[in-house]
Amino acid sequence: MKILLVVRGSQGDIYPYLGLAGELEKRGHDVTLSLPGIFEKEARDAGVNHVLQAFDDIEGMMGDVPDTKNLLEWTRRVIDSQFREIVPLLRQNDILVAANTEFAAASIAEYCGKPLIRTAYGPFIPGRVIPPPVFPWSKPHPVFRPAFLWALLNLGLNFMVKKIINRHRAALGMEPIADQADHAPSVADNYLMYSKYLGNTDPQWKYRWEIGGYCFNDTFPYKKKAYEECLSFIKKDERPVIFFTLGSCNAGKRDRFAAWLFDICGENGYRLVVGCGWWEVGARLPASEDLFLLDSAVPHRLIFPHVTAIIHHGGSGTTHSASRAGKPQMVVPLLLDQFYWGERINALGAGPPGVKMSGVSKKRLARRVTDLLTNPQYRKNAAALGELMRRERGLENICDHIESYGEADEERIAE
Repeated sequence: MKILLVVRGSQGDIYPYLGLAGELEKRGHDVTLSLPGIFEKEARDAGVNHVLQAFDDIEGMMGDVPDTKNLLEWTRRVIDSQFREIVPLLRQNDILVAANTEFAAASIAEYCGKPLIRTAYGPFIPGRVIPPPVFPWSKPHPVFRPAFLWALLNLGLNFMVKKIINRHRAALGMEPIADQADHAPSVADNYLMYSKYLGNTDPQWKYRWEIGGYCFNDTFPYKKKAYEECLSFIKKDERPVIFFTLGSCNAGKRDRFAAWLFDICGENGYRLVVGCGWWEVGARLPASEDLFLLDSAVPHRLIFPHVTAIIHHGGSGTTHSASRAGKPQMVVPLLLDQFYWGERINALGAGPPGVKMSGVSKKRLARRVTDLLTNPQYRKNAAALGELMRRERGLENICDHIESYGEADEERIAE
């Protein structure tokens, strides 16, 4: 099969698609991966066939929360870029696999007459039971019910993208869409790239969907020296070790939070590893024999099994990696679906309720950190969750799902 993969976002969005592209190529398929230019080195290192997206400001978007005007401008430029780039690419391929954030993908697949597998790292399908995972209201509410919140989100989505999508559809001789929030999932095969043991699904979804597990990418290269030094720090004595990271995200109070966490660890006899990420989190902390700054990209699968607990931003990739390692975790959500994943961890009993970096006090943070490290129920539940997730075949499952389209074509030709 000739397969076109399209994704944009941060590391947690891109790395699974890099793994997917590599696995599909191993299975003998002709794969083209469209991704942001900032990940060119990762694509080259992975050895997959790729094209770089013409419009790419992912790092700038992650650096700060954009205002409405800038977000609208960015989204519209992305959609313009998608129609220009993806239409000619898809004409040369048999199937399109694209993240749900590729808003033009449904219209492009419809225009080209090609099937679309629409992937999502959370329950991003409108329904009546699960609220939109981009809202910080994951628990039931007597007034703001899930259906109402989805309607609210859909209004915003249509305001952002419907006009520009319909302009391109008109240029291609296509009928306008009435509702992007309904059109995209209704014309696609919705494939959920998260663990059924970690996330949840809505029994009232009316669209076609399947859940297959998170696609862990355990193959990307890393600096062996950084890994060995970090592991040596963790194993040098028996005291508990916390791993803290914000991944690709930035936050105005990141330095204060890291300093508080460092103080709390010192006061309680804990040690701290800080994954510095894109924004050098922890870089201003004083040097200490009980602190290790991991300023190189090392796979979480190599580090997380050896630490005591993990505090992180709640990105889907980090949440799944910590869960697969069977470790207690606490989420410090900053934006979008990070609130959802924080709520899921607490609901599953694998960690305490998350805290907001902008509003938490040092005293309250200290209580949560102590709870995270000393509550035996978190350790028990996290270990059980890890056992379940390690049995999932997320990467293999989605590859099998994609290949089922080729098998269907072969059966039709044989008939």
